[in-house]
Amino acid sequence: MDVPPDIVDRIARLRGDIVFHQHCYFVLDDPVIPDTEFDRLFQQLIELEKQYPSLIVLDSPTQRVGARPLSEFRNARHSVPMLSLENAFDEQQVINFERRIHNRLGDSSAVRYSAEPKLDGIAISIRYRQGKLVLAATRGDGSVGEDVTHNVRTIGAVPLRLRGGPYPDDLEVRGEIFMPKSGFEELNERARAAGEKTFANPRNAAAGSLRQLDPKVTAERPLSMFVYAANAGQLPACHSQTLLRLRDWGFKLSKENAVVEGVQGCIAFYNKIRALRDALPYDIDGVVYKVDDYELQSIIGNVSRAPRWAIAHKFPAQEELTRVNAIEFQIGRTGAVTPVARLEPVSVGGVTVSNATLHNIDELHRKDVRVGDTAIVRRAGDVIPEIVGVVKQRRRKGARIVRLPSKCPICGSDVIQPEGEAVARCTGGLTCTAQTKETLKHFVSRRGLDVEGLGAKLIDQLVDRGIVKNPADLFGLDQAKLQSLDRMGERSADNLVNALGASKETTLARFLYALGIREVGEATALNLANYFRDLNVLVKASAEELQKVPDVGPIVAQHIAGFFNQLHNRDVIQQLVKKRGIHWPKPEASIQSDTLISGKTFVLTGTLTGMTRTEAKARIQSLGGKVTAAISSKTDYVVYGKNPGSKFDKAQNLGIKTIDENGLSDLLDR
Repeated sequence: MDVPPDIVDRIARLRGDIVFHQHCYFVLDDPVIPDTEFDRLFQQLIELEKQYPSLIVLDSPTQRVGARPLSEFRNARHSVPMLSLENAFDEQQVINFERRIHNRLGDSSAVRYSAEPKLDGIAISIRYRQGKLVLAATRGDGSVGEDVTHNVRTIGAVPLRLRGGPYPDDLEVRGEIFMPKSGFEELNERARAAGEKTFANPRNAAAGSLRQLDPKVTAERPLSMFVYAANAGQLPACHSQTLLRLRDWGFKLSKENAVVEGVQGCIAFYNKIRALRDALPYDIDGVVYKVDDYELQSIIGNVSRAPRWAIAHKFPAQEELTRVNAIEFQIGRTGAVTPVARLEPVSVGGVTVSNATLHNIDELHRKDVRVGDTAIVRRAGDVIPEIVGVVKQRRRKGARIVRLPSKCPICGSDVIQPEGEAVARCTGGLTCTAQTKETLKHFVSRRGLDVEGLGAKLIDQLVDRGIVKNPADLFGLDQAKLQSLDRMGERSADNLVNALGASKETTLARFLYALGIREVGEATALNLANYFRDLNVLVKASAEELQKVPDVGPIVAQHIAGFFNQLHNRDVIQQLVKKRGIHWPKPEASIQSDTLISGKTFVLTGTLTGMTRTEAKARIQSLGGKVTAAISSKTDYVVYGKNPGSKFDKAQNLGIKTIDENGLSDLLDR
């Protein structure tokens, strides 16, 4: 039907007015009209859209609760990984954090930090295209999260369409979804009145609300969001300025955010927020410091799972007393033998704690924890339960000192504690069933063999039913075996068999990483592959020969040699390669000593596009070059990419040769 122009204009005005008032209410906390007037405007829009359904658009205020319930959440891959943060629990660790930054920058000048409260909520990534919300995803494993777009649309603090402008055509915003304390109390009061289960704390309530399959349920929950980051091609030069730009576009910021200078400014901010903690309308578990300048962030860089330019300074944990009922030993993926205390359940900070880590045998003996003791339990950083100490005056007579087991309690293999190390380890390797699940999850992960569709729950089933005992068994799975598992149909089973088959074609570096050798990350795996080029040669290498590989020191060399010296590990590797058909092309180059760059020292700065820094570093090292983090008189080349930062300027001032990524490629190919 034809829509009169005045109706189109009226609907547009109503939407604009409603969006404005929602922003005042949810973001600015400063409503300018009574709720009854807002409800009247909203109802007018609903009636007009019912009358003219062709005018309904996805970003209309009425569509915040318009989606149908989902049957399950889909996966959503992040374009840029959502990294975790390193934690600091005292001032010295913050001081160490700043010292590392100065070391990487090669500059002792004061650094400006963006300081923000660390909300105890759920991390979220939200994508906008041409100003419209198109995707919202949880953090997940950092690379892949759950698509919760329908639910995030129901949160009033999240704009469906960006305000003002100009803004980037493609914008990713990251923030924390949380439930205010007042909303949490109201939610629990309603639950108690209805005879329903209550939530233990606001974070659990927020997480449960965000993961509702029916967005109408989420819409009834009092959720909000603060933004703390953005990714786009057109942003200011500093993080704090970006946050202000996001505020202009309609997002909500914490009013406590500040820019501080140096470590003393950080610590003063921490003390201020800690004093305000109980009075804040939302839960926090610390504060976060981020180097404010994006160029400096690029120079400082990241480790595999966390940025080097940011840190979370956690508040002291809450503590309670309870009884130690038992002490058991758990075995981790790398064989680490960790003592765990089984406790009389106790509520610590709103969370019921029944288990607490004792970290390692030396820590257990230092704290002198025994079965039957009254223990002081805390949630370290408000997250990880641990035993701080025991009340020895309450110890019962005859309580025995706990000893490290000589054999693995699961597989019976020897337990060893290398000299100078605090952690004892089971030597069962790839055949220890306690390590199997975590070993398999690492083996098939995206950075390992990247087996699509083989998730943690499926691996748990395969191991619990005795179908898979080591990585080689995965490639013996067929459709019949898979269809015997819960929620595994014919099509899913067929897809997984195909994915396993496709993963057999890999690289030696990925295969070595997938094996999960202690302290062998992606860069070390790539260096090993480039140096030895042949798996059989690597397996037989001594610890002394392994130390000739770039970045492999004596400790890592011992880990690698020890792994390959275990007969059961070599047997699984042979099954994977000889019987199951895992294969890879031969690495292109081994380390050479007669190249143009042999003995030359390189510094990398800025963002490389044709290769990652890890790949560039490995290629340089494979040709006999050396890569360092800081410029010195011994630096021969500074390789610069996009947004190179101060290292580029310093190199030019010192007369050091600078080359771009193409120049590096030419040099490597000569």
